[in-house]
Amino acid sequence: MKVTLFGAKAEELRPLFDAQTEIDLVEDEFDVVVCFGGDGTLLAAELKWPGVPKVPIRNSRRGIRCISDPPDYVIKRLAENSLVRTEHLKLECTVKHAGLDVPDNDLLAINEFNVHMGRTNASVRFRVWFDDKPYGTDHEIMGDGFIVCTPFGSTAYFNQITRGVFWSGIGVAFKYTDDHTNHLIVPEDTVVRAVVTRGPAILAYDNSSEYIELVEDDELTIRKHGQPAVLLTTDA
Repeated sequence: MKVTLFGAKAEELRPLFDAQTEIDLVEDEFDVVVCFGGDGTLLAAELKWPGVPKVPIRNSRRGIRCISDPPDYVIKRLAENSLVRTEHLKLECTVKHAGLDVPDNDLLAINEFNVHMGRTNASVRFRVWFDDKPYGTDHEIMGDGFIVCTPFGSTAYFNQITRGVFWSGIGVAFKYTDDHTNHLIVPEDTVVRAVVTRGPAILAYDNSSEYIELVEDDELTIRKHGQPAVLLTTDA
């Protein structure tokens, strides 16, 4: 098995692999990424190597998605090929900027896509459709923005907004809107489309350092991605 290490202190794990003859530590063409850090390290690894199985070993006080067992135990289980494979829904988002005929951004997220007002003193206005069915009393929503997230990401920003989590489907939560809007859980095959009707706004996703600037008539289409994120953990 070919494995690479990822994380600010991941090199601390290297001596633990010396006794594991079944594992070769490599820099490229690897089968598994062993992440050493917190949830942010895991998200960064998935952004960098989407779809490659990850073993997230916790080295942080904030790592609810990471394995809390001792690293030597986890690495031994990896060498024995006895870790449990779990698959997690990912979302993809295409961004079609105003005036363009085709989308010019194609983004992936295991946690969430987050649209937020571009100026702290000016709300963003937008319209949302679920499978081409408009949402909202008068369809236009004004507020701080909205997020579209996976069950995996529902323990993060979605939970801070709604004080809830969910286990299947896609979650949509609205931030400080001027009119009553319900937070929604829709089936995972639902296509969520949104158009900015007054900007500016920004689009962020997971913990990427990249932000996408949005202006009036920019359109987002968010749907289930064809490939899941794969984690190898000690428990099912």
